[in-house]
Order: sequence, then C-alpha cells, then structure tokens
Amino acid sequence: MSGDKRKGRAVKNERTSERLRYSLDYLFDYYYQAKKSEGRAANTLKTYEQNYGYFCEFLDMRGIIKDIRNITIETGREYIIWLRDEKPRFSEKCNVPESARTVGLLPKSINTRVKNMKTMFKFLKDEDVIEADPFVYLKNVQDIGRDIDVLTADELSRLIHAPNQRKYNEFRDYVVLNLLIDGMFRVDEALSLKKTDVDLTACYASLRREITKSRKARVVPITKRTAKLLQDLIRETTEFDSEYIFLNNYGDRLVPNHFRHQLKKYADRAGIEKRVYPHLLRHSGATLFLEEGGAQHHLQVILGHADSRMTTHYTHLSNKNVKKNHDEFSPINAVISKAERPRKTKR
Repeated sequence: MSGDKRKGRAVKNERTSERLRYSLDYLFDYYYQAKKSEGRAANTLKTYEQNYGYFCEFLDMRGIIKDIRNITIETGREYIIWLRDEKPRFSEKCNVPESARTVGLLPKSINTRVKNMKTMFKFLKDEDVIEADPFVYLKNVQDIGRDIDVLTADELSRLIHAPNQRKYNEFRDYVVLNLLIDGMFRVDEALSLKKTDVDLTACYASLRREITKSRKARVVPITKRTAKLLQDLIRETTEFDSEYIFLNNYGDRLVPNHFRHQLKKYADRAGIEKRVYPHLLRHSGATLFLEEGGAQHHLQVILGHADSRMTTHYTHLSNKNVKKNHDEFSPINAVISKAERPRKTKR
C-alpha cells in the first residue's frame, strides 16, 4: 500500500473516531453500559432508554443532529418547553380515555425526563468523556402542586370485587388487587414474588433486592386475610410446579402489562371513571393508611423510601382527614372545656 493511501485511511479512521466520540448514541451507550455494570435494576435501565428516546424524539422533530456539540443549555430549555407545550401525554398505543389524551406533561413528569439527561451528562463529564456538561445550569420546572386524585375506600372496594372469582385468572387478579392495596407494593414487586418470599404464618413478604426499585431488600407486612388468599392461590397453581406465585393460564409468570390491561377492565366493571393504573393502588393505599391513623414513619418503611421527604411527597392527607384531626385536636377545645362549659339550665 502506498504512503498516500495509508495516510488517507488514517485520516478517514480519525474522522470516524471523532464522529463516534461526539455521537449522542455512542455517549448514551457508554453511560448505559456503565450503569448496567453497577447493577442497576432492569426497570431503571429501561427508564434510561425511554427518557433518552424522548430527548431524541425532540431532537429529530427540531432537526438537531445527535451530536454532543449541538447540545447546549438552550437546547435543554427548548426541550422543557416542548415537553410542557407539545408532547402528547399518551401514545396512540395506550388504552386511555380520549379526555386524557391532552398535550403537555405535568411538571413532575418533565423534571423526571430532564433529570435523567442531566444525570447522564454529569456522569460523562465526571469521567472526562465530554469536555463540558451542557445541562449543568438547567433548572427544574416549578411544580406548584396539585390535588392527587386517589381512589376512595368505596371505589377500591368496588374494584377488588369486580373480578369473577370463579375463574382462575380473575381469582388470581383478585388476589393481586388485595395484595397491592394491603402491602402497597409496586406491581413489578408483587408479580415477582416467589413462594419462598412469603411467610404465610407470620404474615409478611420479603422483597429481594433485585426486584425493588431502591435495590434494597425489605420486609412488608400483610394481613391474615391477604395471607390466606395467597395460600389459596398457591394451592390452585401446584400443578404448574413454578417458583412464582402469580401465573398466567399456561404456568408462566404473570407480567405487569397483562395485569394493567386486566385492571382497566375491572375499573370499567366497577364503574370507576378515574384513570386506574397499578401505581394508583399503591398511592391510594398509602393515603388510606394515613387516614386510618397509621404513622408516617411506619408507612415510610413499608413503602421502602429511604428519605421521609419522599413519603411526604408520595402521599397527601385528604380534606376529610385534616377535618377529622382538626375537630379532635383543635386548641379551642381546651379553651372551651375550661371557660365555656355547658351551663346548667333551670328546672
């Protein structure tokens, strides 16, 4: 090979290497593989992919080439505006009412998507893979707060009684519903339970670290009634010889997407007009736990939150509970009891 050809090939290889070094797809894969090697949960890795996909969708719509040199803080601000004003809340594949197909995400959702990108760029800068972090000064969208539309005790009761318990698959779903409300599990955690994870005598479920969002094992108490339902379901599925508790009609582990589809069907049967999804059961259960007098620090342990502020953010006290507590503990009660006791009436 002549010297000119070798020189030309070297220049070409150098240009290819440079394009690769600045490619967002390459940089994301570098970040993804690093986090995978750290043992991040499969669902967490999937979230990274989804949020990177949202960012790429925005870049494609704006005609921005996926090159780190094209990404600036202005790009980040434009991305936030796009998420707030243009991004559809649900894809065409999602089975939601037409009334829910609005445009523009809520501040919490926007901040979650942006946070994933900020974390990625910070990691790449810390490892000297990129020269500068383009999102380092990007601010979160202010969330002024909103009412959380949880399910009431009556709605939850109608929901859990919607499945036809004479059918195996609907009895199984009935047990799942009871478990999700009772233990306030995430749906992935509940459906990943193995028979060896539950102590039906002591009434608790042990969540292995590999199935929890925090990657930390935790023990969740359940009621005797829920334990009895689990026992009945396990007895129903002995012929499948599976280590998992929740199985489909073919003996394979029940997957979250199938249960989500079933849940919508039960919500329709129960006449619930709110959008019902698995995480709403966790949130509704947590709210009722507090309303019934449960301690917030106990709820924090059950939910698996490392920070008490997360539990405060996750749940809210309903107006009914605030009114109940006010009636019971108002300082005026002490004043009235001393200064304004009922007067004796003349006979």
